[in-house]
Amino acid sequence: MRRTTMRQGIGVGIVAAIFAAGFLCGSLTQRSASAQLDQLGGEVMKKAVGSGGALGGVADLGTTIVDMEQHVSGLQKNLDALKKVKAALGG
Repeated sequence: MRRTTMRQGIGVGIVAAIFAAGFLCGSLTQRSASAQLDQLGGEVMKKAVGSGGALGGVADLGTTIVDMEQHVSGLQKNLDALKKVKAALGG
């Protein structure tokens, strides 16, 4: 009885170790999907925006969010430049 329980425990341990190793390797090599969006998304998003309906609305929202993110990044660069000028002037 003890041997059967021990074998089952070892089997569960092996399965758990394999799962943990796979999970660790998968989390270390995870890639961002946004890198692929630039290549594929531009053309597809433009077509989806024109299609109307729920898909068109979601695509329009996605395009708007990307545009807003670009504007915020530009404003942040401008603020950084102003801070450098202010620091250089001793303010």
